[in-house]
Amino acid sequence: MSVELRPGEGQDSILRRFRKAVAEARILPIVRQKRWFTSKSEIRRIKRQKAIRKAQRATMEQQ
Repeated sequence: MSVELRPGEGQDSILRRFRKAVAEARILPIVRQKRWFTSKSEIRRIKRQKAIRKAQRATMEQQ
């Protein structure tokens, strides 16, 4: 990710534009995921747990 310096632009505004570009590109979640190795079985287990919690919330909201 890169941001070009505009003429007469200060450090604060270029940093703000860089942070906005990173947020729009959704880079941080990917970086956080790749910080540690996660096995495929663990990814499946986490997805299954999320699905169970989501289903429980849905049933709680219906009642």
